[in-house]
Amino acid sequence: MRALKNYLCRFNPRNVPSRHFSSSPSPFSKIDELSIEEDAERKIGWLLKSIFVGTAVFVGYQFFPYMGDNMLRQSVSLLHVKDPFFKRSGASRLARFAIDDERRMKIVEIGGAQELLIMLEAAKEDRTRKAALKALAALSQSDEALGALHLAGAISVIKSIPDSSEEAEIEKFKASLLKRFQDLKYENSS
Repeated sequence: MRALKNYLCRFNPRNVPSRHFSSSPSPFSKIDELSIEEDAERKIGWLLKSIFVGTAVFVGYQFFPYMGDNMLRQSVSLLHVKDPFFKRSGASRLARFAIDDERRMKIVEIGGAQELLIMLEAAKEDRTRKAALKALAALSQSDEALGALHLAGAISVIKSIPDSSEEAEIEKFKASLLKRFQDLKYENSS
């Protein structure tokens, strides 16, 4: 068997005329064609993947810087809607966006802190109060945003919130915010 294989491999199968009068190619040319096809498919696959990744990077680079400001403005505009669900959604978004001092100040600059205080003051249910307090607690992690909240009258609004027996988190957020304001006053007096 090995001798036959060596004999057949000595010749270039493309140049050897077929001894059979059939139209089927030799087994060696079929293997070569399959490996060439697989190689071509692999290269085309990588080419398509790299085109896709390049397009995604380009679109992301062009689109996402503008999405941040628009999302913040849209979240603040949700606080204007009368429906408590949309108010809670806007407050929840603002709480998630307030991850660093730059974003917290951006929220304050576009009026988010003031709108959260208005929402908190007008809230008639505990879930809405909790969402507003959570967003205010996220904003209060920045000293500058905390100062802006103080100037907007946040202390009196927070103190005027009725105690909740059902939502322990409301009391936790209230206590945390009031402590932050007390710490701010202590730092400013020193």
